[in-house]
Amino acid sequence: MTTFALVAALVGVLSTAVIYGTDLFCALVVRPAAAGAADSSVADLLGRIHEFGDRRLPVPGVLSIVAAAAATATAGTGPARLAGAAALVALIAWLVIYLRISAPINKRLRAAAATRTVPADTAELQRRWDGVITPRAVLQTVALAGLLAVVVLL
Repeated sequence: MTTFALVAALVGVLSTAVIYGTDLFCALVVRPAAAGAADSSVADLLGRIHEFGDRRLPVPGVLSIVAAAAATATAGTGPARLAGAAALVALIAWLVIYLRISAPINKRLRAAAATRTVPADTAELQRRWDGVITPRAVLQTVALAGLLAVVVLL
């Protein structure tokens, strides 16, 4: 099972890295850029970004969770299992934040972009989204570190 755990951890590393990179970019670049942009720009551009992201990023997101669970379940050593479990918990916590906070905001901004409207609360929506992007990036960092640890410890 160690070979399977290693393959699962490597798949987890690659799929987690996609979401990690996206969230880190948003925390470091998009968040401060959106803070200085006009509401109409935020509603239009970020609504369109979420349109594509929400359609394309679930695949690596779900794959990272499945791979972390598989790596954890099949890792032969205690430390590797612990690292995998830490990654899995971080990914599940990330998913909860995404589903409860980010996804509903993404949906509103996608709708605004599709209809070329600007919600009256655009700035508040963006502030709320910005408020969870750093924790999301940190959770992805923990998950990526955990999965890399599984690879090293196997």
